[in-house]
Amino acid sequence: MFEMGLWSNARSDLGLFHGCGAFYCYLLWRNIAVLLNHFYQFFTCLVKIKTGDTIVIKPAKKTPILLRMIVLMFAMVCGVYICSVCLKQTSIHSKIKFQDIQVVERLSPDDDHGNLQISSVHYPNPKTFSRAECAHNPVRYFAILSMQRSGSGWFETLLNSHVNVSSNGEIFSVLDRRRNISSITQTLDKVYNLDWFTSASKNECSAAVGFKWMLNQGVMQHHKEISDYFNRRGVFAIFLFRRNLLRRMVSVLANSYDRHAKLLNGTHKSHVHSTEEAKTLAKYKPMINSTLLISDLKEVEITAAKALEYFNSTRHIVLYYEDLIKNPTKLKDVQAFLGLPLMELMSRQVKIHKGPLSDHVKNWEDVNKTLNGTAYESFLQADY
Repeated sequence: MFEMGLWSNARSDLGLFHGCGAFYCYLLWRNIAVLLNHFYQFFTCLVKIKTGDTIVIKPAKKTPILLRMIVLMFAMVCGVYICSVCLKQTSIHSKIKFQDIQVVERLSPDDDHGNLQISSVHYPNPKTFSRAECAHNPVRYFAILSMQRSGSGWFETLLNSHVNVSSNGEIFSVLDRRRNISSITQTLDKVYNLDWFTSASKNECSAAVGFKWMLNQGVMQHHKEISDYFNRRGVFAIFLFRRNLLRRMVSVLANSYDRHAKLLNGTHKSHVHSTEEAKTLAKYKPMINSTLLISDLKEVEITAAKALEYFNSTRHIVLYYEDLIKNPTKLKDVQAFLGLPLMELMSRQVKIHKGPLSDHVKNWEDVNKTLNGTAYESFLQADY
């Protein structure tokens, strides 16, 4: 109806343009006729009285013809101008284009975010299976945007402990899936259409589906296209960072070492589920390059700041690993952000590096000396 209304109004406007042009063309020719008539009256009213070498001209009494001529000339010029404008508008009517306006989605009654919530819930229609009784259950899309060793694996297990959440892991760790923006988009479409099957897939009706995505896996390189995709598809971005970047660095170096050393019976594990395994991995103390330490910490800070800037226009929430550890109620904020029914979230993962950082860094004295008196001095203290 809205589209028909636009077309009806447009036709009325065009008819007005045509009527306007015809009306003023009529006025133009009428004024010309009147003008010629007044010219005739003016010259017939000239009375030439010859007195020597001079000619005396007497205007007709009670007939200000010259004034009338000036007024008519002004009216004629205005009529020509208005007529030309109207005819020009009429001539370009064929170039007018009408956009196809359609309703993307109706807002839910309990919508607390106004227009920002448009397209935030979806009803996927998978190609590989039928949702059956879940077909009318709305689904929200999300992506956990983080950096390696920032607690994203632990956080994802917490989300997956919710019966209505399916988070499909680090899907863009495979290079072919992020080779270009086209392959990224195809992968995203498959995930959000519920055609992506992992151990996180649930038999229950999904209320939120997503995955975790490291910033160095194409996010920063194609941030504009990805941000546009998130806005277009209504994807919720969950940023997860660590406040203590020195602890993150220790975890990165230790995990990198274990990829080759395979300390757990010849196997590499990025995450463990027992205190014995955690103690085994914690025995390795990495050596930190104190010369590059401050510049490396700054680089991580800049990357996080840029990511937040790039995705500022999206629906997003910013979380910190330390806050989730200290304040479990933060998980309620996440569930509310995704529109989930509240549940107690749990994880079987066990923290590897516990206690003071001085117990986990081989050249602690160098690191302590480098960071003392700097903006990163607080990283030296135990924060949880």
